[in-house]
Amino acid sequence: MPTLSKAQQNSVFKLNQPWKWQRLLLISFLFTSVFAPILFLSDKLTYFTSSSEHKEFLDDISSVVSLDHPLKRGSDSGKLNAIQQETGENVKEPRRFVFRDGEDKPPARVIGSTGSKNARSHGNHGKHQSRLEQLIPLQEVQSKHQLGEKSVRSRTHKPTEEKVLQMRDQVIRAKAYLNFAAPRSNSHLAKELRLRIRESERSLGDAIKDSDLHRSASQRMRSMEAVLTKAGRVYNDCGAMATKLRAMTHNAEEQVAAHKKQAEHLSQLAATTFPKGLHCLTMRLTTDFFELQSDKRGITDTSKLKRPDLYHYVIFSDNVLACSVVVNSTVSSSLAPEKLVIHVVTDMLNYPAMTTWFRSNPPGQAALEVLNMDELTWLDPSRGFPSNQPSDSLTPKFRNPKYINPLNHARFYIPEIFPALDKVVHLDHDVVVQRDLSLLWSMDMKGMVNGAVHECSRGGLEHTLDAFLNFSDPVVVSRLDAKACAWGFGVNMFDLREWRQRKLTNVYHEWLEMGKGRQLWKLGSLPVGLATFHGATVRLNGGLMVHGLGYDPLVSRRDIEKAAVLHYDGNMKPWLEIAMAKYRGYWTKFVPYEQPYLQQCNIHP
Repeated sequence: MPTLSKAQQNSVFKLNQPWKWQRLLLISFLFTSVFAPILFLSDKLTYFTSSSEHKEFLDDISSVVSLDHPLKRGSDSGKLNAIQQETGENVKEPRRFVFRDGEDKPPARVIGSTGSKNARSHGNHGKHQSRLEQLIPLQEVQSKHQLGEKSVRSRTHKPTEEKVLQMRDQVIRAKAYLNFAAPRSNSHLAKELRLRIRESERSLGDAIKDSDLHRSASQRMRSMEAVLTKAGRVYNDCGAMATKLRAMTHNAEEQVAAHKKQAEHLSQLAATTFPKGLHCLTMRLTTDFFELQSDKRGITDTSKLKRPDLYHYVIFSDNVLACSVVVNSTVSSSLAPEKLVIHVVTDMLNYPAMTTWFRSNPPGQAALEVLNMDELTWLDPSRGFPSNQPSDSLTPKFRNPKYINPLNHARFYIPEIFPALDKVVHLDHDVVVQRDLSLLWSMDMKGMVNGAVHECSRGGLEHTLDAFLNFSDPVVVSRLDAKACAWGFGVNMFDLREWRQRKLTNVYHEWLEMGKGRQLWKLGSLPVGLATFHGATVRLNGGLMVHGLGYDPLVSRRDIEKAAVLHYDGNMKPWLEIAMAKYRGYWTKFVPYEQPYLQQCNIHP
């Protein structure tokens, strides 16, 4: 092989040198073409994997996000917005805060555009978490997640009463089987039933939920179930058992009716009682009255008593403390107490006590007088008050003072008792005044005599005239409308001039004459009042007075707070021990318990 000279070799090297760089460049391109796809595909694979994790995480979050959230609705616009927020790098987000438990101020961590950049620096998981934080207000998610946890915990820890109900059911079944046995039966089954009933009742006690039961309750339930199974095999005649159960049901209904009648009797009896403290108060006041000289017993200021331009209130009462509450609440609620004139009408027995009380407890700037009804010689009780007592007049219901008290019927003689007055507001002694009532004097009576709060319904029942009067009698049918709305005493505005022109006191007497010898109305003065003022009554605002605080436990607090007058009609008067505690506070706040007379008679809230 011929040997090349050095000059030839140099020329060949110079020729091959460009090809060497070309080969290196080609190899580098080949290397890039081989490894670049691998790197690219691995990055894409990581992205799709994290996207699937992101979707699973969103599915988990969907259980926390409310149904009306945009993510939950799955609208197209929501999806497009989500994609735009994922790809957008320069879009600024509203600043959102992440609160820790118990914090009420924004912490240092802020979710937004800068928060997204910080999150992406922590890897792919941080990227998708920041995207989710951008899509969902984290405060909302966190609060709803906490609510979800609370609801789960409440369902988990909610006290159950399954065992209590099951044990009670077992006792009822056992007693039913025991009644199937012959009277005074001493069979082994009857003895075992009695034993298991006593054990179960002892285990139940006052238990309300399963956690209140004794540890032995489960064992006693199993023992009772075994006895019930045995009894079911013994008493297997279904027809006879059904007949026996019907008889037991009838007997239970009769017992319920008897207990209900007894409860009504006791309620009427309690309503007729006079509390010991009030009796003591009346006696002390009466004693002090007769110890005074005769010229110091009356009310000194009489200048306002007959002025028709003032606001006159009339109260018929034989209860010193109740009348005091009406006076105190009326004066304290008035915007112009100096214009008030209060007339208290009582009987001869309570006149000394009533006079002494208001001498020692004057009503501030208001004027007050106490009248003795028995001194009204022109008032004939034999004509003026109902004499058609029913055959059961000796029952406790008829002995209730609200039915037989002459003061309740004396209000039909207001024009004769106060001949110098044109308008008066009548208040029952079982009311509390919470608002100023001076607007009643400026109202348009529309030519009517009586302004009253109508009650077309009360407690979901119709409150019409046929609930008080006997419309099976032709006299009542010919004069009254059975479906006319009833109204009640409590607060009434009387136009005495119109009353005198219509001679409604004579109408009252006519109704009393027609009622002799027959039962035209129920007990009390309200039915005859509905008949007397029929066609002469104008409706007052229904929100003026709230009824039922002496018998209805469902009167709403909102209605009580809005009303101008609260009426404790019913047997549970606020001065009795049977009063409803939830309503009594509205009455007691007007009682001057610091008064020496009340302290001496041990009258406390």
